[in-house]
Amino acid sequence: MKLRKKSLGLLAAAFAATLLMSGCGQAKIGYIDGSRVMQEAPQVKSLVDEGNQKINEAREEAEKSLQDNPDMSQEDAQKAQQEAQRKMMSLNQSYQMQLQQKINGALQDIAKQKKLDAVIDSEKSQPTAIYGCTDVTDDVIAKLQ
Repeated sequence: MKLRKKSLGLLAAAFAATLLMSGCGQAKIGYIDGSRVMQEAPQVKSLVDEGNQKINEAREEAEKSLQDNPDMSQEDAQKAQQEAQRKMMSLNQSYQMQLQQKINGALQDIAKQKKLDAVIDSEKSQPTAIYGCTDVTDDVIAKLQ
């Protein structure tokens, strides 16, 4: 997953550099610190907390079910565990999708407002922002209040 993120980041940086070098120097590119948005945006934090709470509830429900049925066969217990894991993974994916939609919606609004042609994610571990980019991190955090 990290390799994919790095590859996408490098591809975005190469694309941005190509745009700037190809005589299309009028392109306006913004960047966002995604990890900062995840830590500081209230809507994001509340959605993450809600997702974690739902996953913990599902985990506790599965544990309670196993404890309430001590005579359950090994096979039934394994099936119950697998079902609980599927439920938790489904919840996680659902909340991840909601989170991505919220952030993307805010990003699109800000990109339109600032008339940006592209926005790239600039992580501390693999920065891809190039000189002359507009930092829209604070704007996204404010939008997600």
